Amino acid sequence: MVAFLLAAVLLVLFVIGATRDLRRLSNAVLLGLAVAAGGAGALGPPGRLPPGTARAVADAMPVAALLAALAVAVLLVGNGVLMVRRAGGSPVHLLPLLAGSAGLVLIGVLWTAARVDSRPLHAAAAAALLVAGYLAFLLLCCLGYSALYGRIPPPRQVDFVVALGAGLDDDDRVSPLLAARLDRALGLRAEQERNGPPAPVLVVSGGKGTDEQLSEAEAMARYAADRGVPAAAVLREDRSRNTAENLRFSDRLMRENRPDYRCTVVTSNFHVLRTAVEARRAGVSGQVVGAPTAGVLWPGAVLREFGALLLCYPRTNAGAVLLLAVLGATAGWRP
Repeated sequence: MVAFLLAAVLLVLFVIGATRDLRRLSNAVLLGLAVAAGGAGALGPPGRLPPGTARAVADAMPVAALLAALAVAVLLVGNGVLMVRRAGGSPVHLLPLLAGSAGLVLIGVLWTAARVDSRPLHAAAAAALLVAGYLAFLLLCCLGYSALYGRIPPPRQVDFVVALGAGLDDDDRVSPLLAARLDRALGLRAEQERNGPPAPVLVVSGGKGTDEQLSEAEAMARYAADRGVPAAAVLREDRSRNTAENLRFSDRLMRENRPDYRCTVVTSNFHVLRTAVEARRAGVSGQVVGAPTAGVLWPGAVLREFGALLLCYPRTNAGAVLLLAVLGATAGWRP
């Protein structure tokens, strides 16, 4: 009963936060906590089960968690190896391999700690387990809320559609990932034009990389022109180097043209939640929608986005990790 009451309170707080602004990361955490509390309430206290059943459930849960963690770690390693073979050892492609390897190491440490009588090992294992649990919970919260947020239809009438850059191919043409973003942005623009003019202005946002001959914005503008978008209906933001600058500089550009603007920001579906958080911080007046991404790219991209989200709140997350590590080490050190 207490768990269900807690879940209801957390759900109310989530609804209040989402009503105020869908782009709050706290919405993801509140929803995750509400689901966890509701799940605990549904399981009920162990005392309600027959003694034999309660013991079986208690024995099975750690084994199930261990097998699930092992499966995820192996899949991440496999994806990492595949991406390195296909596209080279860039940091993004190495992330699944590193994360999967770290998971396997943690499982090995926990397995060893359960069989070796060593207080330092028990302390290290307990600290690592609590920190890993915290990060895994936050990752699940972000994935769940990102999926929910991505299903919310964008506003039908906006003044601008902003397409965020995503790098160019070696010949300075729009990459497949960036083309998917542009196609989604152009589709939203065409849909609004069909429902009643005027069509929103397309804002293409992306600077020039050190290995690129032209800015992403210029390549994106050419892509749009090849598909019939008039030059007068395109604004170029060609100074940005990252997502935060994409949004901040695009916001300035839109406000110069229409101070009370409304927009829709288009990015890749794995990038939606962080873009929404960054858009709120930049004061952008609009929601974010995602474009489809090849499934093989998801693990590395999601891990990168999750790391970037953690860095959006460095003090909070560093404090939580430090506190959990100390609590785990203290509990594991005790005889």
